[in-house]
Amino acid sequence: MALTVSAQAVQQLNSMPSSWQILVFSLFCIATIVQSDTVEHTFNMCFFAIHPTFTSKFQVGTVSIPRICQPGNITVTAVNGRVPGPVIEAKEGDTVAIHVVNDSPYNVTIHWHGVFQRRTPWADGPSMVTQCPIRPGGRYTYRFAVAGQEGTLWWHAHASFMRATVHGALIIRPRQAYPFPAPDGERTVLLGEWWNADAVQLERQAFLAGTSIAPADAYTINGKPGNLYDCRITTNRGISRFEVRRNSTYLLRIINAALNTQFFFKVAGHTFTVVAADASYTTPYHTDVIVLAPGQTVDALMAAADASPAAGSYYMAISTYQSAIPLRPGSFNGNVTTVLVEYAGSTPSHHHHHQPPAMPEVTDTPAAHRFYTGMTALLRAGCRSAVPLAVDTRMFVTVGLGFSACAPAQTSCNRSAPVVAATMNNQSFTLPTAVSLLDARFRNAARGVYTADFPDRPPVAFDYANATGRELLGTALASTGRASTKVRAVKYNATVEVVLQNTALVGRESHPMHLHAFNFFVLAQGFGNYDAAAAEERFNLVNPQERNTVAVPTGGWAVIRFVADNPGMWFMHCHIDAHLSIGLAMAFDVEDGPTPDTVLPPPPRDLPKC
Repeated sequence: MALTVSAQAVQQLNSMPSSWQILVFSLFCIATIVQSDTVEHTFNMCFFAIHPTFTSKFQVGTVSIPRICQPGNITVTAVNGRVPGPVIEAKEGDTVAIHVVNDSPYNVTIHWHGVFQRRTPWADGPSMVTQCPIRPGGRYTYRFAVAGQEGTLWWHAHASFMRATVHGALIIRPRQAYPFPAPDGERTVLLGEWWNADAVQLERQAFLAGTSIAPADAYTINGKPGNLYDCRITTNRGISRFEVRRNSTYLLRIINAALNTQFFFKVAGHTFTVVAADASYTTPYHTDVIVLAPGQTVDALMAAADASPAAGSYYMAISTYQSAIPLRPGSFNGNVTTVLVEYAGSTPSHHHHHQPPAMPEVTDTPAAHRFYTGMTALLRAGCRSAVPLAVDTRMFVTVGLGFSACAPAQTSCNRSAPVVAATMNNQSFTLPTAVSLLDARFRNAARGVYTADFPDRPPVAFDYANATGRELLGTALASTGRASTKVRAVKYNATVEVVLQNTALVGRESHPMHLHAFNFFVLAQGFGNYDAAAAEERFNLVNPQERNTVAVPTGGWAVIRFVADNPGMWFMHCHIDAHLSIGLAMAFDVEDGPTPDTVLPPPPRDLPKC
């Protein structure tokens, strides 16, 4: 049952001496522990004690699944035999405990994408950053709270390319009402990529050869590619169906779990009102197309008004957004993936298989930019902007692709030609192999594992966004760039501002940059080279959107700002896995704070060993 406090009781409590207030408040917390699993949202300090623990067992193993548009099956790694994996639901403030049993042939970790992990940094999940992986036959229990967060997040493997099949939704429900009209129903829409082979092995082969992984064989919605694929084997395609009722509103929880692809998302004959992005509420934003980069989530209301009385079904569809300039033919899959949105009560004769909605061109960067920059944060009545105005640490970080020589471990690499490497400020990040970054930091044993000297600026200033002098400059930068494991140490509670500047050494491309354990404010975005004076005039310091993953515009820049109030070792990386695996990453080492609850806690006893 819910325990509430009247305004009169609050007034009486405020009139008491402070010592009596502490006593009464303590008794209140004890009473809620005994009587209720729900409390007023403002008593956050009690959440850890009174809210239930949500427990689930993840059995990570192999499953045989039919190939798409090809005969036969493939064996992939999956959770509980399902792709996508199970949906995890919790209420704001709950503690989540997930028991992972690894019966797969690969090392595995699970990352809880977007969860703040306050006081639980060991549960964040990126392999060799916050933990050693769970070995085949091993197990580990992830325990963390979801306090102060509401909305749609997700979970995924954070080792190799395993998240192609190891991923699922994480939904955090509010304890009070939504800050928008309550929907009549909800639908989880999980977007993914599919290969007719084991993605882990494909990634391994690509690494050894110094090449890129082949484009996905299909895009999927809730694990199915739809019925519009042009192939002879129709039985292996499959299409998801959503039933809706007229004059009803549905909350679509849309998640881009794809490894390497940004998507345009539409429903024929319908429009959307975006109400949240990356589990942060937005001012209602009306649009007929939604764009999601890998790692991002969007919550959108869709009114089921039946756009045409003669129709009983409509196509929901996704198509690729390709930001790379120049665009290489054959570097992506051009298929459109569909779901049938069917109206309850309509006769079968009305269930026409309509044409998919008119999708944007695959290179429609203006459409993507309008969506990415169109949202602002929802400011509730009586609340001020939470954007910190004073900045303690400023960084200018270039992100992009360059060239390097084959690594010794790339045994089938063409050593007479350069291979593509990814860098941030000309540093190509390499994961440690013997101990995780967080464990080395906890034991004060960073020597030989990492150095805390990630640069605040690139070593050379140049025309970042254009190809002028690219070959000469690319060669010069490649000769000075090094594979390294560098982190940036940050004082506890410091406000950090990062300018993320795309480069054009190999080609211009949008990079979705994800920061673990924090939301950040996106102050501004633009194209070309960053100009501080011009950009700062455009900073939104009132209601900028909050995200955990920002799609830095192709050939452009984005400015983000966050408060480093969470001690730990936190990964920041491109969420295109093909770029992460070749070095587009770094980490923030947020130092301890002044109180016992702002100090890095010791690791749990069952933390996997290297």
